[in-house]
Amino acid sequence: MIESILSLTFLAQVLRMFTPYYFGASAANFSERGGVVNIAIEGFMIISAFSYAFFTITFGNPFLSLFLSLIVSLLFSLLYALLTIKLKINQIVTGVGFNLLMAGTAKFLIMFFYQSSSNTPNFQPIPGLPFVSDIPVIGKAAGDYIILSGFLLIFISQFILFRTRFGLRLRSVGENPEAAETLGVSVRIYKLYGVLLCGVLSALGGIWLASNQSSFSDGMIAGRGYIAIAAMIIGKWKPVNIFFACLMFAFFEGLEITLQISGSFMPSQLVQMLPYLITVLVLIGFIGKTRPPAADGVPY
Repeated sequence: MIESILSLTFLAQVLRMFTPYYFGASAANFSERGGVVNIAIEGFMIISAFSYAFFTITFGNPFLSLFLSLIVSLLFSLLYALLTIKLKINQIVTGVGFNLLMAGTAKFLIMFFYQSSSNTPNFQPIPGLPFVSDIPVIGKAAGDYIILSGFLLIFISQFILFRTRFGLRLRSVGENPEAAETLGVSVRIYKLYGVLLCGVLSALGGIWLASNQSSFSDGMIAGRGYIAIAAMIIGKWKPVNIFFACLMFAFFEGLEITLQISGSFMPSQLVQMLPYLITVLVLIGFIGKTRPPAADGVPY
């Protein structure tokens, strides 16, 4: 088992598991830095994964499908922003409603278009980088455009949030919107920017899951959106810290799969709950040491 954990295969598996977690956690981070709590990451990942599957099956072009799926996610993000920013509806209630809406919509559309209660037909995944994808063992992960984008996002989000005027204004809106407005910052516009960025990034996490499995199935997101939010909290709303938190969760999810394959002495139920158990234990240890943006979740 130790040899399996130290192998390149396990490393590649962790990298694949890490991708949806980091996109989801980064999405939630941009939204909350602007003062809008978005617990609908799970729902956004579900609807984008289904959209990618639908468009790929319909048009047969993975890159066109990726673009169209992002548009779908942006439209839902605009609706979320309308409800939470313009109409000032409770953000937690709205997030829960969106999760239920998107999960139900995806399930209904699977039945409507494909006469299946659980999954779509298989389709073509997003192709990898030429030559890199042909490398044995790690090529599939190292040559994946979205996985590589996830690692670039660590540096991009760190730079945007802490080295640009946009990032400074977004953070000021999440910390003290009244003070930001007195300095000429359009608070609602920057909150909208945060929600839209959240929609795009969470969509990439869902699209990657659908592309990696070459199909969409009911329940495929499996709580990753909620774990991503936990990773953001553990990472204290900082991109680099969030990266390590997501890597930790990816490691334990990969460990769960390895234990199942190797036939661990532990009961299968305990092995399957390992990632969620770790989430709870880590939150118990870290939740008291984190401080969210001061105006996070407060309508303005």
